[in-house]
Amino acid sequence: MKNNLPEILPIRIYGDRVLRHIAEPVAEITPELQEFIADLVHTMYETDGVGLAATQVGRSLRIIAVDAFWFKENGKKDTVVLINPEFIEFDGSSELEEGCLSLPDIYEKVPRAEWVKIRGLNEIGEQVEYEGGGLFARALQHEYDHLDGVLFIDKTSKLKKMMLKKKLNDLQSTTDENGVNIGKQKHHYHGEL
Repeated sequence: MKNNLPEILPIRIYGDRVLRHIAEPVAEITPELQEFIADLVHTMYETDGVGLAATQVGRSLRIIAVDAFWFKENGKKDTVVLINPEFIEFDGSSELEEGCLSLPDIYEKVPRAEWVKIRGLNEIGEQVEYEGGGLFARALQHEYDHLDGVLFIDKTSKLKKMMLKKKLNDLQSTTDENGVNIGKQKHHYHGEL
């Protein structure tokens, strides 16, 4: 057991193998897992993200945290944690620019559903359900994609990916021989996923 103070976990950067794995379902919510979730949420806020998936900090588990508006509401936190999330409904579509903590300094327009309904377990094992639109829906979809090894750049055109090739190669160049890439950890901008 650790000292119960949440830790900032290193964000895995493009090129890290874990970002391309399909995450494993969580079988049991243990005190250790709850500590990890507290660290995940703490890391999301401390890196100025609006969402974070367990895979982004090196744990191949189906867990996401989202708080789409805290940075716009004077820091008022309203965290949504979902374990083993499943989308129930999608509606509409929109294409907006996204960024990602695992792809620093890369921003591209990505098509997403405008409104979603999702369910899963919260950090104490209760079944929960959320619905919403706008940035909240976009953040949920972005983080869920991470659980399936999908990055937002995978949803852009081939031309856009070609234009990003140098930036992606630069990010990938810090991957070590074990397939781990924590890159050059840096401060991020408000609103990255």
